Amino acid sequence: MSNHLDISSDGAPIKAWVRGVELDERALGQLRNVAKLDVLHGHVAVMPDVHYGIGATVGTVIPTLGAIVPAAVGVDIGCGMCAVRTSLTANDLPDDLKPMRLAIERAVPHGRSEGRKGGGKRDKGAWHDVPKRVGNLWKQHLADGFDALTEKYPVFKNSNHVNHLGTLGTGNHFVELCLDEEEHLWVMLHSGSRGIGNRIATVFIEKAKADMENLLGSLPDHDLAYFREGTQHFDDYVEGVSWAQDFARVNRQVMLENTIEALRHVKGLPRFTTAESAVNCHHNYVQREHHFGADVWLTRKGAVRAGMGELGIIPGSMGAKSFIVRGKGNPDSFDSCSHGAGRRHSRTKAKQIFSLDDHIAATSHVECRKDSGVLDETPMAYKDIDAVMAAQDDLVEVVHTLRQVVCVKG
Repeated sequence: MSNHLDISSDGAPIKAWVRGVELDERALGQLRNVAKLDVLHGHVAVMPDVHYGIGATVGTVIPTLGAIVPAAVGVDIGCGMCAVRTSLTANDLPDDLKPMRLAIERAVPHGRSEGRKGGGKRDKGAWHDVPKRVGNLWKQHLADGFDALTEKYPVFKNSNHVNHLGTLGTGNHFVELCLDEEEHLWVMLHSGSRGIGNRIATVFIEKAKADMENLLGSLPDHDLAYFREGTQHFDDYVEGVSWAQDFARVNRQVMLENTIEALRHVKGLPRFTTAESAVNCHHNYVQREHHFGADVWLTRKGAVRAGMGELGIIPGSMGAKSFIVRGKGNPDSFDSCSHGAGRRHSRTKAKQIFSLDDHIAATSHVECRKDSGVLDETPMAYKDIDAVMAAQDDLVEVVHTLRQVVCVKG
C-alpha cells in the first residue's frame, strides 16, 4: 500500500509522501504551479523533505514529455552524496577528534569563493595549485566535454572549472565521519558541480525564458520556462547538464579519496581498509527514464533514485542520524526517495531564532565548527529525520543507520 497523500490541484495529480511532516503554504503553491505545466507526464511526486525552492520545490520529482525545465534541475547541477565504509571502528578513534577534522579540512578545499569574478588564486574554496592527480582526472574524464561546450559557449571558460574539482563549496555541503550500528566508521560527503555547474545552469535558465518569449506569460511561474526537445538550446542544455553531472560525480570521488588519504596520516589511527565500492548518487539532476508507458525526462530536484535494490544515501542534519538505504522501486514515486531531512527554517530565519548556545548544545556529540557562521545549518533548522524516514517507508528500506562524529562544513 502506498503511503502518499493526494494533494488537490487545478493541474495534474500531486502525490506527496508527507504524512507526519511539515508542508508549508509557499511550497504547496509551487507544487500546484508545477502541476499546471503542459509538458508534465502523469503526476508530480513529492518527497517528505519537500520545501520551498526556486521555480520548483526542493524534494520534487517531475516527469516531462519532450521538454526539460532548467530551473527545476536547479543551479547546483548533479549535487549529491558519496559514502564508503572503512574497517575502522569507534574503538580505533582517538579521544580528541579535532585532528581528524583538521586533516580533512587541509585535504579538501572548502568555504565561500572570494575575489574577482571567476575566482582564481584568491578563492579560498578552490585549489590554488591544482594537484597533478586532479589535473589528470580533469583531462581523462572532463576536458574534452568542456572544450566542446566552450566552443559554443565561451562564457563557461570564465569559471573555476579545474580549480573546483575536488572541492566542497559552502552552504549545506559537508564532509562527515559517521559510525554505523556496528560501530564501523564511514566517510560521507555532500557536494555538486560547484561554480561551473552554477554558470551552466544560470546561462540556460535565462535562455529558456528568452526562448519562450510571449509564451512566458502563460506559465504559472517564469522560472518554469522550459526547452522543447528538437531545438538547438534543448540539445545544448542536455549536453551541458550531462557534463556538469559527470563533473559532480568525479568531484565527490576525488574528495572521498583525498579524505581517506588524509585520515591515513592522522597520528594514532591504525591502518585501515575501505569497502571496494562507494555509494555515489545525484539528487539534483535530470535523465531519460521510462515511466508509466513513456520515455520521459525525469527531473529529481532534491530527490534520490530508489529503484528496486538500488543503494542511496539520505543524510540528516549535522547533528542527527543519516541513512544508507535500498530502494523499493515504488512506481508512484518514479523510483525515488528523499535526499535528506529538508529545511524547516530558511537560512535567514535560522540565524534569527537560534543562538550559538543552541547550536553548541545540539552538536555537543560532534566534532565540528561551533561558531555563528554555521547557525543556518544547525540541526534545528531541519525537519525531524525520523519523521521523514517514516513517511517514506514504502520507498526505501534502511540498510545502515549512521551517526555523525565529525563534520566539516564550508
